[in-house]
Formats: sequence, C-alpha cells, structure tokens
Amino acid sequence: MKKLYLVLFLSALVCFSSCVDTEERYDFYADGSCNVTYNFDMSKAVSVLVNLLPDSVKESPAFSMVKDTTVNFYTMLPDSVHQKMDTTQINLAKSSDLIVRMNLKQNIMKASIRHSANNADDLFYYLKNVSKITSNDQLNALLPDKKTTKEVNANELMLLQDYFKYEIGPHKFYRSIDRGKFDKYIKKNEAMFNLSKAMLIDMPYKITMNFPEPIKNIDNKKAVLSADQRSVTIETNIEDAFKNPDVMNFKIDF
Repeated sequence: MKKLYLVLFLSALVCFSSCVDTEERYDFYADGSCNVTYNFDMSKAVSVLVNLLPDSVKESPAFSMVKDTTVNFYTMLPDSVHQKMDTTQINLAKSSDLIVRMNLKQNIMKASIRHSANNADDLFYYLKNVSKITSNDQLNALLPDKKTTKEVNANELMLLQDYFKYEIGPHKFYRSIDRGKFDKYIKKNEAMFNLSKAMLIDMPYKITMNFPEPIKNIDNKKAVLSADQRSVTIETNIEDAFKNPDVMNFKIDF
C-alpha cells in the first residue's frame, strides 16, 4: 500500500505539471552546434501535495529515496518501445538525456531534458519532434506500475508541445506560436491551470539564450540583453504567457 501511495504521488506530480517553474535554455556555439535544455522544477508542487500523504508513507524507505542521476533517453527505454521507433527517432533519443534530482523529504523534485544538436537542421528537427521522445508510451515505460500511472502524460508540460513554428539558420533563431494549436492546448488543460491559480502557486517561465557572437537584433519586448550582447533572457510567468502568447515569440539575429 505504501508503494501504491508513492506511485500515485509521483504520478500526480507529473500530471499536475502546471505547478512547475519552467526554463528553456539554448547554448549556441561557433561551430553551429547548440545544446538545448528544458528545466522543470516541481518542488512547489511537492510542498503542496506532500501534505496529502499519511505519516506512514512519509516515514517509508521509498519516500526517503534520494535521486540525482542522468540517463540517456534511448538506453532507458525497453526494447518494446525501441521497436516502435524509426531511425530518426532513435537518433533523436540517443542524443537526448533526462536528468532527475529528487528528495521528497526536502521538497525537491526537478527534471531536465537535454539535447545536443550538431547544426541548425538538427536543432530544427529536435524542436519539432521533442514530443515524440516524451510521449505517453515512452514515459509510461519508465514508471513502475502501469495500472496506476496509465494517465500520466509528459506532454502536458507546456514546453513539450508542437505549437511553435521555427526558422533557424547559421545566424538567426526565430520562433512564433501557432495560435490555433496553442488555443487547443489551453482549452484541454484549462481546469488544471485554474486549479494551480486557485492554489496561489506562481509559475515562473524563463527563456535563456547564449550566442557565440553579439546579438544584432531581437524583437521581444521582454528581452534583456547581457552587457556583452551575447546573451538574452526573457522572463514572465505561465499565466501571463497564456494571456499573451506572443511573449513566447522572438526573432533573433546574431
């Protein structure tokens, strides 16, 4: 029973994905490669949901488990999932890592998805297909109890969506939002976001981009440039981003 409680608790954290401090980070290099990292901090959700657990579960060895690990997406998936993937999906998974840091007793629950793209084409393909390596089937393959976790869906996480359109070149990085797809996403998850708002949980959202050359132009009004003009940050929160999705758009020339 204790194991069941813990599985349900962890599943709730994933499903309750609106209670996440989110950051997307892009590190571009002179050779045209780029490292992309999506950071999800669910620690606030932990601090809220832990109060729902009985003391017997909080005192269990499973609840005391601490994790700080990095695993490759491809190697952590079972053969049954590998067999459903095509060559491009396999290559995508092999160049992507999942980093997990968890300490429930200290209200820590963090996860990152990291990918290394060799060039602009690789980056474009990854950004348009990241949802394929975080699909229901692949996520559920990692969870310990299929009966209790069948509703878990990593793609509810805001950044792991396909509603962005990209233009990427050697010296440009453009993104715009497809309002039709975005509106469908909001409608589907409206109840979840309203619950987070009712619980007074703030949901910061940050974009960090680092470039090998000074930025020549950026059109996002919230963008803040570093002193050397090589880095830019855009900070808002999920609620404001939902009200004004254009805050997630940018055109950067460097």
